[in-house]
Amino acid sequence: MPSQPLTPRQVRWARRWMTLVLIGLLIFVIGVEPDLIGMDRSPVIGFVQVGVWLTGLALLLLGAYGTVRVIRNGLPNSLRAEVGIRLIATGYVVATAASLADFIGIGSHRIPDLTFGPLQVLGLSVGILTSLLGVLLYWPRSEASARQDAPPPQPEGQDQAPG
Repeated sequence: MPSQPLTPRQVRWARRWMTLVLIGLLIFVIGVEPDLIGMDRSPVIGFVQVGVWLTGLALLLLGAYGTVRVIRNGLPNSLRAEVGIRLIATGYVVATAASLADFIGIGSHRIPDLTFGPLQVLGLSVGILTSLLGVLLYWPRSEASARQDAPPPQPEGQDQAPG
């Protein structure tokens, strides 16, 4: 099933969503490294800093989902696409849980001596990579690979089994 080319309106929406991806990336980077804008006021990682990078990550993933949804151009969601959508959300939940582990009581550090430990960094990284895998799975397949995976067409009159 060949997809139709994007209309100018769809292209504008895709650009808006991609702009949201870039804004989210900028906010995420500022959250991870606030010294880039001269806002590193504490030697520890605080709740506001974690909130900033999680907000940036949320905007980034929402923009990526919106962009790919426009690019899919009305294609029905396959199982692969459905799994991709769920992986995007699951990755964000993993990243959030890992980032907020000490604040919600599942981490090993207690207030006021909070440090962002190596397990939390690993959890944040795994969450981001899981979401990225979800975006890649949600991305529409190229027509050439979709044709290769499709079953060969049946000749006329041989749609039913004999019997």
